[in-house]
Amino acid sequence: MEFCRPLGRSLQARLAWPVKKKKVTWPQARAFSVHLLTASGSFLAFLSLVAASEQRWTAMFWWLGLALLVDGIDGPIARKLEVKEILPTWSGDMLDNIIDYVTYVLIPAFALYQRGFMGEGLSFLSAAIIVVSSAIYYADTGIKTKENFFKGFPVVWNMIVFTLFVIEPGEWASFAVVVISGILTFVPMNFLHPVRVRRLRKINLPVFLAWCFFGAVALLQAMQAQLWVQLGIAATGVYLFFIGGLMQLFPKLGAGELKNA
Repeated sequence: MEFCRPLGRSLQARLAWPVKKKKVTWPQARAFSVHLLTASGSFLAFLSLVAASEQRWTAMFWWLGLALLVDGIDGPIARKLEVKEILPTWSGDMLDNIIDYVTYVLIPAFALYQRGFMGEGLSFLSAAIIVVSSAIYYADTGIKTKENFFKGFPVVWNMIVFTLFVIEPGEWASFAVVVISGILTFVPMNFLHPVRVRRLRKINLPVFLAWCFFGAVALLQAMQAQLWVQLGIAATGVYLFFIGGLMQLFPKLGAGELKNA
């Protein structure tokens, strides 16, 4: 056993060797706090899922709305603080995609099935279309154009399902909306990012905010929205759904804003 002693002493010396601790800088701590902000969306998703399982639809959509707000502000903050450059080994994009799939896709699909207003068969089939088409969409690394449009329907099923819950257009009309949106996921049609697309931003962003306003009113009315609220959600929703394709057909539409900027 004598030959083990030098090895044992050597190992003991290694373990006793002081390890230099890296100090966390203020920019690193600040950058990591942005990841924590993004990650908070997962807890909001959990609360939303609990509400959906208990069929508390108003609460579910409030939590999803807060998650949408977090998703809207964390990106600009991350770019301003240069999070990607300061913490290159932490992928904010990966974290964002994980949470987005849950809040934009999985929970709305579950709610649509759980509510069952399209009937058990169509509700189940709709949920299947949503989760499968969206999973494939998230695997595409080229879903953004140079102008920051989405290529194909950007799987914002939280907005689609919310609209269906408020308006309740009937089971076959609802199913048609799901099928068409699922197909458009794979069609090279442009869809608007209301913040990052610069063309017509002065119109597009207020329309998006108007949709959010009508949505908030519908939630305050416990999903029993008055007719003017339903019409507001429908009109702004249709605009946001098709304006990207219209701007794709007419690439000079709103181009004057870019020259004047």
